[in-house]
Amino acid sequence: MDLDYTTNEPKMEKDYSESVKALQPEVEQLLASGQLRAALDKLHGLEKKTRAAADLWSTSQLLERMVDACGAASEWVMLEQEVAAMSKKHGQLKQAIAKMVQRAMTYVDKTPDEQTRIELIDALRTVTEGKIHVEVERARLTRMRVAVYEAHGQINEACDTLQEIQVETYGSMDRREKTDFILEQMRLCLAKRDYIRMAIISHKINPKYFQRDDTEDLKLRFYELMIQYDLHEGNYLEVSRHYNHIYTTKSISGDAAKWPGVLQNILLYLVLSPFDNEQSDMLHRVQRDHNLEKLELCTRLAKGFTTMELTRWPAVESVYGPEFRKTDVFSAQTDDGAARWMTLRDRVIEHNIRVIAKYYTRATISRLTELLDLGADDVEAFLSRAVVAGTIYARVDRPAGAVSFAKPREGEEQLNAWASDVGKLLGLVEKTTHLIAKEEIVNKIARAI
Repeated sequence: MDLDYTTNEPKMEKDYSESVKALQPEVEQLLASGQLRAALDKLHGLEKKTRAAADLWSTSQLLERMVDACGAASEWVMLEQEVAAMSKKHGQLKQAIAKMVQRAMTYVDKTPDEQTRIELIDALRTVTEGKIHVEVERARLTRMRVAVYEAHGQINEACDTLQEIQVETYGSMDRREKTDFILEQMRLCLAKRDYIRMAIISHKINPKYFQRDDTEDLKLRFYELMIQYDLHEGNYLEVSRHYNHIYTTKSISGDAAKWPGVLQNILLYLVLSPFDNEQSDMLHRVQRDHNLEKLELCTRLAKGFTTMELTRWPAVESVYGPEFRKTDVFSAQTDDGAARWMTLRDRVIEHNIRVIAKYYTRATISRLTELLDLGADDVEAFLSRAVVAGTIYARVDRPAGAVSFAKPREGEEQLNAWASDVGKLLGLVEKTTHLIAKEEIVNKIARAI
């Protein structure tokens, strides 16, 4: 049998469309009299001929009519059997199977009870298993099955079942539906607390896709899920970036009731992030946002972290505590909120250490305890962490009770500094000599006149 390359099906040898139309009244009469089995036998007889002749339209019509007949009669077991039997027929056309499965899926929501619904979904999933021409239908059926698992609180089963479907490899599925499916996989992984798999799945989505105007809802769902993941991992800089993506969404930036909370979260999670070049650059960019000026406390907090001046923790606690402890970020009612509040204290102290390292070359431990509002042991611990992180240079002299912030120069660097100083000195001598000679000439001319 020759292959029709336009449909990837065998070429039709005979057209049975008229026979199918002629059979319809007879089938309807049998169904009206309650003779379902006789009607199915009539359809089977013609289906065998249309399948042998590779008549796609006629075969599809007959298979769909079988499904409708069983569904209308509420014969759910027979419906499952018919679909399974027809899909296994020798030489069955792939597109006909796809249309039959699609028609059967319309009856899932018409089942009388949940058990029947589950059995029909499982039967259709069995039929579609391993068949690439019904992969989209299998994915949709799997989501239906997962919804049942989740309704019963079986999160692990729901998550594992949904992971079986690799929609990113489906060429026939719309990109939006693919993204929605992957987001559902991410959500269930979070519900299952499988954070490693959630991170892996998140890389299947290209954030550039969210630049399209019709993907705002998917974009918000994606970044909300990523926020939950990175909060669990303690990646506050990433959390701030996710909120920044949400902030730039039109539906958020254009809503005066939504953007202040999002912008506040951007700043709060940003100051909670460890100091580095990326954090500093993003903090300065956020500070230049004109909308930040409308949030007084946030403006003051950003200025405190971008200005090289000491910010005492007791003052920070008294100024920002009453307001910020009411937010979800620093909520006093949760352990995570309390932990983040103490993290903010650490970031304030680290900022003060950087300020001290900039303006002091040497300071005593006792003086540092006054400036940082810490005990001697805590001062040394914070200094050690800052040195290990590479944000400052410091050497502690315990016997002398002092800390040196001046980084010693290497030999080559010292020689270059001396050479530069000598060069500057010789330049000044040369300039002075030139001015003296100029003055002598002016005096000689004056006396000659």
